[in-house]
Amino acid sequence: MKKIDVTEAIFSIKAEKALTWESIAQAIGMSTVWTTSACLGMNSFPAVAADKLVAFLALPSEAKAALMEYPTKEWDKSVPQDPLVYRLYEVVGVYGETLKEVIQEKFGDGIMSAIDFTMEVEKEENPKGDRVILTLNGKFLPYKAW
Repeated sequence: MKKIDVTEAIFSIKAEKALTWESIAQAIGMSTVWTTSACLGMNSFPAVAADKLVAFLALPSEAKAALMEYPTKEWDKSVPQDPLVYRLYEVVGVYGETLKEVIQEKFGDGIMSAIDFTMEVEKEENPKGDRVILTLNGKFLPYKAW
C-alpha cells in the first residue's frame, strides 16, 4: 500500500464509523493535531502508534509499513483556494515578518523548529462568535557561525 492509499482508507473508515480526529487520537494515545497530520501523510508513525491505528480502524496489515514511511513534505506552491487554509496563509503573509522580528528580538538570530514542535487547536466559546485558538510551540534553534 502507498501512503495515499492508507490516507484514503482512513478517510473512508472515519466517515463510515462517524469518528472524529480527536477520537482516533485518543484511541492511539497521540495528540489530535499530530495524529491528523500523520494520517494525512505528513508525518511518519512510530511502530506502536501504527499498530494501534491499524487495529483501531481495522486497516489491512500492510498499512502499517505505509504509515511508518518517512514522508516527503511537499505541498502545492500556489495560493491555497480553501478559505480556511488561505486565511492561515494570509496570517503568515501579513504577520510573518512581524513574528520573525519579535522572535529574533526575544531569542536572537535563529528559527522556530517545525521538527521539535507541537500544535494545539482549541475552541473558545464567545457570544460574539466562537474563537479558534492555535498554539504553535517550537524549539528555538539559533543559527551558528563557524
